[in-house]
Amino acid sequence: MAEATSPTPTPAPVPAPTPAALPPEPARVHKQGKRAYEQLAKEKRLGLAARIYLMTLAYLDDSIRIRNHIEAAKVASLSINRQLPRSHTERYKLRTIWYWYPLYCLGGLAFISFIILTISGVVLALYYIPHYEPQEVYAARDSVNLIMTKVTLGYVLRGVHHWGAHLMVACVFLHMMRVYFVGAYKKPRELNWVLGVALIGITFFFAYSGYLLPADQLAIAAATIGQNMFGSVPGLGDYLARLMFGGININANLIPRMYVLHVWVLPFVLFGLMVLHMFIVWLQGMAEPH
Repeated sequence: MAEATSPTPTPAPVPAPTPAALPPEPARVHKQGKRAYEQLAKEKRLGLAARIYLMTLAYLDDSIRIRNHIEAAKVASLSINRQLPRSHTERYKLRTIWYWYPLYCLGGLAFISFIILTISGVVLALYYIPHYEPQEVYAARDSVNLIMTKVTLGYVLRGVHHWGAHLMVACVFLHMMRVYFVGAYKKPRELNWVLGVALIGITFFFAYSGYLLPADQLAIAAATIGQNMFGSVPGLGDYLARLMFGGININANLIPRMYVLHVWVLPFVLFGLMVLHMFIVWLQGMAEPH
């Protein structure tokens, strides 16, 4: 009679070793609760102000999960503000060409030109005399001749300032044309378009006021044209001409007034608007080529 064989018992599964608990990462501390914030404050040996700030963040995270809301708002802002209307390239399925991309550097070139003009203008202002009286005193014109003939490399410095102004005006104009033709002025960039229109107007008048400062025959002729244009505004013509040019005829107030505008008013206004313009571009993102 065969002996009954008992079944062999199967070995019990050995539980896998659990990995050691890792310390919470600073980027994920907000998911661990208030104690993780307190532990982080002790490890970093933070001061009283930093500890209060950290505890405030901990309370807000525990109560309303503020970081989750901030991250969601950031994602929504990027997805909304960076959306652009279809460009002509997309609408008509055109092939993007390589020489289109340098047109997106015109705004930066205009800002670099402004920096160059500021540096060269400060040096030129050391020798320039803003004094002119028709048919009597030509101190402004004589000081420009002094810069060109007597000052070391003065003709080079004035040439840099002269052609730098031309470059800035050209870059601002072409930059605005590029923004218009690719449709980058549309929603949500309407405010920056309005700022750009103000910037190009200020840039034109900036160049015009500098053109008058040598007080030569071309400058006086240009000043006469400007006076007539301002004076032709219905109702406010004479007031605007006296405000901008110091009178309805060429007189001794012309050059000092243009000098104050060119050196002490327009540069600061232009710089402030340019910084605001670039800040909005940084917030909304550049209208990149399609």
